[in-house]
Parts: sequence; C-alpha cells; structure tokens
Amino acid sequence: MRRKDREMGEDFALEVIDKSQYGVLGLVCEDKVYTLPLSIIRQNKTLYFHSAKEGRKVDMIKDNKLVSVTFVADIKVPKLFTKEEIIEKIEDGTYQQIGSKIFTTEFASAHVSGRIFEVKDDNEKIEVLKLISDKYTPEFSNIAISFIKSSLERTRIYKIDMESITGKRKKFDKEGKELKFQRME
Repeated sequence: MRRKDREMGEDFALEVIDKSQYGVLGLVCEDKVYTLPLSIIRQNKTLYFHSAKEGRKVDMIKDNKLVSVTFVADIKVPKLFTKEEIIEKIEDGTYQQIGSKIFTTEFASAHVSGRIFEVKDDNEKIEVLKLISDKYTPEFSNIAISFIKSSLERTRIYKIDMESITGKRKKFDKEGKELKFQRME
C-alpha cells in the first residue's frame, strides 16, 4: 500500500466488509479482466455470494483460483470550511494550503485476496442464502427459508477463503486534521 499513513488494521477491514452494501469481485481469465459488484456476506474469514447457474462470471470462476474483492464504505465529502472561509483564503493567497481538504473524499475501504470455490453442500448453501437474506432483507427473515429452498436448483453459491485482508481510511477529525497512522478521534 502506497499510503501507509492511511493503512488500517484487519479488524477495521472486516468491519468495512460487514457494513458495505456490496463488494467488487475481480476475476482474470486468460488475458481478460472482469470486475462486478456483488451482494457479499462474511462469516469469519470467508466471503460468500450467490449466482445464477450460467453466465460470464460462472465461466470465469474455477475452484482454487486467486481472486480479489474490494469494499468501500463511509464515503462523504468533508465540510471543513464554509464558503466564506474558502473565499477568504483565496483572497489572502493561502488557498493552496486547504485545497486537499476541500476537493477530497473521506472513505473506508477493505481489499481482500483469496481463493474461490463453489459451495456444493445444500445445507451450507441454505445457511449462506439465509445469511444473505438476513443482511439485505432482514424484514423478511422469518419467511426467507421457503424461497431459499425453492431456489437451490437454480442458484450457485461461491465462497472466497480470505488469504490477505487490508484496510485503508481517509478521515478528518473535528479540527480538520486527517486521522493518520490508525489514529482514532
């Protein structure tokens, strides 16, 4: 990671994974790169997602293949200065000192590399689909199992055994100073 000052620990990265609405899976097959956003859940150090039985993604996935997934959360443009304060800095010639605090984005991210496998066991597939349902449609948790069981024949489940997990963050404290080197507020 180039910006070591923004690197965060593994626990931070796992929290980002859990709160992200999706992750972007990166696949390489021969000389083609393919990335796609997926609804992903995590259980311990394993990521899971569901898929149709056919398609480009399915054609590219092979058991034990190395893949990567990126997650991003807590995205926002910080409001560290009022418009009047910015104009004052422009007028007194000191605006260069604050440009990187105005035209920037705060974020939290996680990046995972690991090996992908298709889940074949129906009980594990049911458990994973229930976890996906609990994350994305918790209001239907009590009725999801009927839908899950009826979809097993047309659904693939994949798991990614995480081999490396990194986290990164850009965030400012209340005084407008960037929180670097894992400093918390």
